[in-house]
Amino acid sequence: MPNRKLVAVAGALALAVGLSACAESQRTPTTSAPQGTTGATAAPSDSGNANADATFIFGAAGAPKLFDPFYASDGETFRVTRQIYEQLLDFLPGEAKTGPGLAESYEGSEDGLTWTFKIREGVTFHDGTALDAAAVCANFDRWYNQTGAAQNSAVTYYWNNNFGGFADQTDKDSLFESCTADGMTATVKVTRVTSKFPDILAHGAYAIQSPTAHEKYDANNVQAQGSGFTYPAYALEHPTGTGAFTFGGYDDAAGEVTLNRNEDYWGTKAGVAKMVIRTIPDESTRRQELQAGTIHGYDLPNPVDWKALEDGGAKVEIRPAFNILYVGLNATKNEALKDVRVRQALSYAINRDQLVQSQLPEGAEAASQFFPKAVSGYNTSLQPYPHDPEKAKALLAEAGHSDLTLEFWQPTEVTRPYMPDPASIYEAIRSDWEAVGVTINPVAKPWTGGYLDGTEQGEAPAFLLGWTGDYDSADNFIGTFFTKQDNAFATKNYPFAQELTDALVAADSEPDAAKRDQMVSDLNKKIAEEYLPGLPISHSPPAIVVAAGVEGLVTSPLAAEDFSTVTITE
Repeated sequence: MPNRKLVAVAGALALAVGLSACAESQRTPTTSAPQGTTGATAAPSDSGNANADATFIFGAAGAPKLFDPFYASDGETFRVTRQIYEQLLDFLPGEAKTGPGLAESYEGSEDGLTWTFKIREGVTFHDGTALDAAAVCANFDRWYNQTGAAQNSAVTYYWNNNFGGFADQTDKDSLFESCTADGMTATVKVTRVTSKFPDILAHGAYAIQSPTAHEKYDANNVQAQGSGFTYPAYALEHPTGTGAFTFGGYDDAAGEVTLNRNEDYWGTKAGVAKMVIRTIPDESTRRQELQAGTIHGYDLPNPVDWKALEDGGAKVEIRPAFNILYVGLNATKNEALKDVRVRQALSYAINRDQLVQSQLPEGAEAASQFFPKAVSGYNTSLQPYPHDPEKAKALLAEAGHSDLTLEFWQPTEVTRPYMPDPASIYEAIRSDWEAVGVTINPVAKPWTGGYLDGTEQGEAPAFLLGWTGDYDSADNFIGTFFTKQDNAFATKNYPFAQELTDALVAADSEPDAAKRDQMVSDLNKKIAEEYLPGLPISHSPPAIVVAAGVEGLVTSPLAAEDFSTVTITE
């Protein structure tokens, strides 16, 4: 196994090349598949000893929320749905750059408002429904015409943040205008120029699904229930895509998703007959199972175990740090947080350098802004808030909150790329805050058992969360977080809310890439120094590990691996 430092550097350089290409205008006239390719994923390893009938068992850090990616917002759900579904666009293997997917080519108009997608011939959904432009438009229309509880951002998180309003909302503007079908050509019109379109269509939330299955299993029937939601049979039992794996079932008690090779797949067939994704929340248990041979790989190995895993013959692959860990703050539940001096005090109280050195892997960095250096528009002049307990105390006193009490939420039953050990990171920040006189009321909730929904709906005054980028776009980070004012940070509480929204929209709509980057850089400075709606903490390079007999894994800087390329030598 190569030296970890060299692997990380090489990966970072490879990502930089990919992201540099992405930083150019995404409104180039035409994009099509390279000659000779059959899809946007690498072919499985051509090992003569590979067992085509093998079952690949992967240990996931958390349970999937459901199996309809349009209603998903978390990485563990997308890990599963990414194997079942495909999108119009896809990410090139090992990169953050987008290319053809179910659309074999696509072309934008000169004004950037009309996009024509040539749909791939010979593709069928898992239920036998043929893929054509009408099926693609049926998906766009489904997304746009969500009603009732499904319009809640806790349900349709990505649509709310990327596209905005729905068809029946006269008070909200949507990015989507229309989709028209003509045989194998789908024409999508958007209402404004944006840096995110069409690249956002490579994200798993916009997977193209079978309209037949939608109708058969009442796919849009989302209902509010207490503080959460109930989902229809389609989302829980009948996900139907075009991907290299079909859904074989979910054993909730065992925490196991079973996927079967799609023998009718249009591209290169999966290298294993089955894939089982088993939920194993405890990282040490995942490691023990890999070492015992009961699983073939798992995500987010603890950095302290990397060397021992390598010494034991496993392959530890380190992805570049394309993420952000932050402390979210929401003044809706704590009036004191409306005072920027209180938010600044909480930031000065955190010892980021110590947290990075003690809790995060080699290569992690303290964060000065809400996205990493690889993203266009990063402000190189900003520095992370220094650890200054005395200044924190003085600011709290000046604001009249020396006796501040703060409810601080911690996620359980999960490990995330930006947060390898949530409990330890939580305790480090909690200790720093208590050291400056803040009384912490701790709240622990399971990741998919109230934590994600609760934070998104503004129930947590302070909480740990993060983001792995979907592609190279500042809008994908700060635009997703802050454009909508009724967000997890509840920026609606602050006098700068409209100013921040307008600045984000203006930057995203700027067609000149260099000018857009400068606008974003200037805005990052304001967010860090004047607005401070939340506290950026760190960027962390996550790893994924597989057993010695596993070949063909192509890691993703977005933690968006396609496991159909994997083979097992037994």
